[in-house]
Amino acid sequence: MSRVTSRHKVLRLNGSTALARPDTLAGEEPLEIRIGGEQLTVTMRTPGHDFDLVAGFLANEGVIGSADELIALRYCGDAGTENTYNLIDADLAPGTELPASLNRNLLTTSACGICGRDSIDSVRTRTRWPVADDPARIAPDVLYGLPDTLRTAQRTFASTGGLHAAGLFSTDGELLCAREDVGRHNAVDKVVGWALREGRLPLRGCVLMVSGRASFELTQKAVMAGIPVLAAVSAPSSLAADLAQELGLTLIGFLRGRTANIYTGGQRVILD
Repeated sequence: MSRVTSRHKVLRLNGSTALARPDTLAGEEPLEIRIGGEQLTVTMRTPGHDFDLVAGFLANEGVIGSADELIALRYCGDAGTENTYNLIDADLAPGTELPASLNRNLLTTSACGICGRDSIDSVRTRTRWPVADDPARIAPDVLYGLPDTLRTAQRTFASTGGLHAAGLFSTDGELLCAREDVGRHNAVDKVVGWALREGRLPLRGCVLMVSGRASFELTQKAVMAGIPVLAAVSAPSSLAADLAQELGLTLIGFLRGRTANIYTGGQRVILD
């Protein structure tokens, strides 16, 4: 069994009867991220696409903005210990400095929010690619098809029911990249990291679709990657809506079936 999933015995209740059976669970393990050998953060994640996760995390925190600024990524272990593939060391280009907000160790759980580290003002000053002037437009029928397209790409969710997903789409509905993780913020980091490593940042003219709610943190990550449209199957938070309004992001929630709520940036949705 891969580290992405694991098998556990469960007692399955059905009415007044119980049956012992195996169940598949989504994997969750810690990943320590280091820069030049110095610990930066520890995040709980589902193993897989770890280099994308680290690259996306660094991009979304404003550390790097292109593949040229990321010299190398490598798995490693501490001296005398076995490499568990839960530690990645990143080498950055000379002169690349960490933002002041990251000059300390952070612990990020798989359910972490922004934890008070940032504000709307800090996102405005840190983002490299403003999204307010992005001319992207998307038709409602394209929007309505995004959740089903993303769901078909959620292979591990199909066997576990325990992972979040993030998908990057073009405005004509083409799925460019999909990633899964036990943490919704990790899934987005993996997508953005893929884009950075492919030389695609900023992601102008793209739509980010997430399987859960649209939190402040996910809205921040969309803005930091230059994505003009964020859509979610569930609700946004009030602070997410405030950030989207302030920075010109189109924020769409409750995208289910053929209905959706447009919270900000309605000019990007093509209406009759």
